[in-house]
Amino acid sequence: MLAIRLPAEIEARLIDLATKTGRTKTFYAKEAILEHLDELEDKYLALNRLENPGKHWTLDELEQDFDLDR
Repeated sequence: MLAIRLPAEIEARLIDLATKTGRTKTFYAKEAILEHLDELEDKYLALNRLENPGKHWTLDELEQDFDLDR
């Protein structure tokens, strides 16, 4: 269960869209979340990695670790 508070203007737009299309506000809120969740996850993962860098490997190290021939 999720409850969110939206600015009045956004709420009005959502109500208007739902009314005009015969769908629910929940339907459109869910659609918006599903549409953008991947992008948000990618963005925050990238920011986290920039702020907290981990181990880095050179190409030679990777090839050696995976026993790859060039």
